[in-house]
Amino acid sequence: MSSTLSPTRVVSFEEARHIVEEHALKVRPGEVESADLLAARGGVLAEDLVADRDFPPFPRATRDGYAVRAVDVEEVPARLDVIAEVKAGDWPDTSAVEVNRGQAVSIMTGAPIPQGADAVVMVEYTTALGSRSIEIQRSVVSGENFVPRGAEARAGKLLVDQGRRLDHALIAIAASIGKSRVKVFRKPRVAVLSTGDEVIEIGATPGPAQIRNSNSYSLAAQIEDAGGEAVRLPIARDEPVRLRSLIEEGLQCDLLLLTGGVSMGKYDLVEQVLAGLDAEFYFTGAKIQPGKPVVFGSCGVDTVVRAGSVAEDRPLTVLQRRYFFGLPGNPVSTMVTFELFARPMIAALAGARPEPLKFLSARLKLPIRTKTGLKRFLPGVLSGEFEKAEVELARWQGSGDIATLANANCYVVIPEDRELIEAGEWVSLLVQ
Repeated sequence: MSSTLSPTRVVSFEEARHIVEEHALKVRPGEVESADLLAARGGVLAEDLVADRDFPPFPRATRDGYAVRAVDVEEVPARLDVIAEVKAGDWPDTSAVEVNRGQAVSIMTGAPIPQGADAVVMVEYTTALGSRSIEIQRSVVSGENFVPRGAEARAGKLLVDQGRRLDHALIAIAASIGKSRVKVFRKPRVAVLSTGDEVIEIGATPGPAQIRNSNSYSLAAQIEDAGGEAVRLPIARDEPVRLRSLIEEGLQCDLLLLTGGVSMGKYDLVEQVLAGLDAEFYFTGAKIQPGKPVVFGSCGVDTVVRAGSVAEDRPLTVLQRRYFFGLPGNPVSTMVTFELFARPMIAALAGARPEPLKFLSARLKLPIRTKTGLKRFLPGVLSGEFEKAEVELARWQGSGDIATLANANCYVVIPEDRELIEAGEWVSLLVQ
């Protein structure tokens, strides 16, 4: 195979992000599996959730009080006869409980509105006159303080379409339509490969010039959070034969994340080995800090699949393209480039619908002075509460300063054309 490197292609942050998003649209999610509702939390729906009946299935009271005819309380105070009581879970007998002129029914929140009533007067605007009569002090209009049948959804209506990640809200919807099991896409397997002679396993005692393999663990955590299954590979030393073997192993997963070895140093071998595997590079750098030497591309990989005929059931080898990211080795750079570029690809492989990257805003607490030319994502500390949130840069010592991230809770986004941002200005934030 050829070992010629592709020409260097360093692009803007926006172009790099769009390139990843375009390729994310081309990937196919994994197989569909059925899972218990709570066990499926964090997975991506592989089926639509449809209302199995009207929601609510009856006109539902939203306040404790009295179900009345609005016309009876147009003029207040008004005296009405109390003919019955309905609480949540009751189903009033329409032959026995029907609100006629001059009548009211005591009703609780969540209970069905009895026939004949068209509004609910809140209990705090009433006075009991014995056990069978009340006085109403406030008027209501027809439709007040109850939700009509089917107002939230009609039977057969699409509530949630596939491609949504199951969170607590979607689990509540699934439970409300009787789904004890749901269909979800299999989580993509994402290989993590740390490279470098200086990297050792976390249980080992480091030498004077060695570092523990924290990137492998931080990436595994980010992968799990993004909806993937992390596959941690052994550390790859700066030796091309072993590095190639581990890269080939990682490419058998749905996505490969490499960390380290993507800069321009003598022993940064990742791009050379990938070029030897006939990799196609979509970009070899992005104009950002930290994380400028990030790499994105794909390789053709021989993959064993099943034949189309169940009767034959013979394994079949086909050539498929597998995507990879080469992330910088400095810990902060690794984490930032994962969030900016790898996360949307993992979401797509998990079956999730693509979503644009969203930034929040806050006022800058202290001025920032920096160089132009790169879009910067610098660790920040967001503080304050309610409408008075403000942010300042964390005091960090560069993209290798992992300790700073313990106190940072966001990244401050600084445009490439800004050299000075004054205190009090609004800045964009990428929240961790």
